[in-house]
Amino acid sequence: MNSLPISLVFAAGSVACVAFTTPSHLGTAERSKRKITYANDVAPILYSKCAGCHHEGEVAPFPLMSYDDARAKAPTIAAAVQQKFMPPWHAVSHGEFMNDRSLTPAQIAILKDWSEGGALPGDLSKAPTPPKFNGNWHIGKPDFSAKPVKPFEVGAEGPDVYRCFVVPTNFDTDRFVSDVEVKPMNRKIVHHIVVYVSTSGEARRKDGKDGQPGYASFGGAGVTTSGVLAIWAPGIQPISTPSNTGMRLPKGADIILQVHYHRDGKAEQDQSEIGLKFSSQPVDKRIRTSLFGNELISIPKDSTNAEVKADMYLAAPITVYDVFPHMHKLGHDMRMTATLPDGTKRELSRVDNYDFNWQTRYTYRKPVRLPKGTHLEVVSHYDNSTANLHNPNSPPKPVWFGEQTTNEMCFEIFNYTLDDEHLLTDKKASGGIAVADKSDTLEAIFDQYDDKRTGFLDRSQFAALIKEYQLGADRPGNYNPTMVAVYFINLVGKKEKGKIAKSEFISALLVTDFDN
Repeated sequence: MNSLPISLVFAAGSVACVAFTTPSHLGTAERSKRKITYANDVAPILYSKCAGCHHEGEVAPFPLMSYDDARAKAPTIAAAVQQKFMPPWHAVSHGEFMNDRSLTPAQIAILKDWSEGGALPGDLSKAPTPPKFNGNWHIGKPDFSAKPVKPFEVGAEGPDVYRCFVVPTNFDTDRFVSDVEVKPMNRKIVHHIVVYVSTSGEARRKDGKDGQPGYASFGGAGVTTSGVLAIWAPGIQPISTPSNTGMRLPKGADIILQVHYHRDGKAEQDQSEIGLKFSSQPVDKRIRTSLFGNELISIPKDSTNAEVKADMYLAAPITVYDVFPHMHKLGHDMRMTATLPDGTKRELSRVDNYDFNWQTRYTYRKPVRLPKGTHLEVVSHYDNSTANLHNPNSPPKPVWFGEQTTNEMCFEIFNYTLDDEHLLTDKKASGGIAVADKSDTLEAIFDQYDDKRTGFLDRSQFAALIKEYQLGADRPGNYNPTMVAVYFINLVGKKEKGKIAKSEFISALLVTDFDN
């Protein structure tokens, strides 16, 4: 993938919901004719929509696995669902996502009526069986699991920590992963985890050199990687791939868990873990991950609706299985649309009230096929005012792209397959999914600084752009936009000495996918 200036992905999955028959079709009049009970009405809702998080060892602060659990929290449950604070689901959807945790108005009314009616148990012998969670692994017992040999110590004060932990696999053949789950041990300090794959051996050589587990690395794995298996962020659940598909894990590969720690004011420990299950069926399609977005972000202080866009044109037909919107704490809303070559528009995802603390990978019931030439667009908005209760800066200050919680991002991450690839018949496909030098968004940004309309940016023009978007400001040393411009132009500008062409600019900054 393109990685200038820095690219970070948050990639992982969907959780399978346990299905129960819920009498949510009952109207208000019919419900009033009988008593609402836990066994008949409430348990089916809680088990299918809430238990995935509300069980021992998971993120929720209390379990909802029994009548006693629910009765003790009945008023809390009723208030949370009426405010639509719970279950956490932020997409505007119409039934197209299989992992939809949202409640219908009828289900919300049932929980309200049950609480106000005394939280009656009903005949508990007829209640549905609670879902089972195998050793707290959503994916079931993994075929392979690993964690650092000892906990990593995180001090109370100081900047955020980026640490890579190396898991050698030593498999003698390539394998395809069907399920992957990332389990942060200490959620108080784990901001996110990205799981990379590397075959270079570099990570093993770095591991433990400073006397602690793993090695320090900001902005990625710090070594050559061949792909990404998963991403964990608050709210993200495990991923399970569709039949006959899988994520490739090359033989002898190292799995690298890059963990971003955000200190909480006291000394903490973490020993996060990963579990994998391998495909039991022949794999015809390799699951790949796209990081689609824009790193050119500049959000003024006190702005309430700052807009950031991204777009690309597909260079190959693909099938999309899920979509994961990602911003930080200023993020308010994000929408992703596809305009097909025939002009047909389709909304792929829409989140109107983004919540950094409950991020979700939305998994389609029916995968979405997009032909070559499709125009993908993302539009996101940010609230950098005092009215945003999640604003990490008080008073507000200008914010740019970066990996810190106090920075911002604009990414739609999705898993996809290439329609032209068929591994079982040795029909391979390669290359990125985007037309390399075509982006309306990046072209418009370029044109703002190409005031002489030459099709090139010289050192001073490009330095002004770099200063506006603070590109490279998070690198060690004194920040000098002119020197960053010189470095970038020397690296990318090949058409004319000392300048960067529009096509070169777009190709370098078009962030679209991982090479996995």
